[in-house]
Amino acid sequence: MAFGQSAGPPATGKQIRELLELLEAAGHSDFRDARGPMGFTQRQAGGKFTRDEADEFIEQLETEIHGDGPPPGSHAPAAKRTPKPPPSAPKSAPQTKAADPPPKKRATSGIALDTVPVEDLAAELQRRGWVVLEP
Repeated sequence: MAFGQSAGPPATGKQIRELLELLEAAGHSDFRDARGPMGFTQRQAGGKFTRDEADEFIEQLETEIHGDGPPPGSHAPAAKRTPKPPPSAPKSAPQTKAADPPPKKRATSGIALDTVPVEDLAAELQRRGWVVLEP
C-alpha cells in the first residue's frame, strides 16, 4: 500500500456528511478540529475515510451523543463518580484528600530573563540564528 493511501473503499458522501454532523453535535467545528480528540490521522483530518473507518467513528459518536455516555477509551471525558461504600461496610472517618504536590519551580540557569534588557535578548537570539521582530 502506498503512503497516505487508505486500506479499503472510500466512504460514501452520506457517511461523510453524517460523520461531520455528529462531530459538530459533539462540539467540533470540522475534521481537523476533531483530529486530536478523536484520534484521526492526517488523511482522516482531511475528510478522507474508508467505509469501515467512517462506520466505526459514526457508531462511536452516536453512542456518546445518544447513549449512556462515552464508551471506554473514547475521546470524551468520563463522568466522575465517587464510589459509595457498600451498605454493610462499617462507617469510617472521612477520607482526607492527599496533599497536592508543591508547584514546580522554573529551572534556573543562573540569569533571570526578567532582568535582562530586551535589546540584549534580541541580540543573543539573532546571534544564535533566530529572526527577531517587534510585536
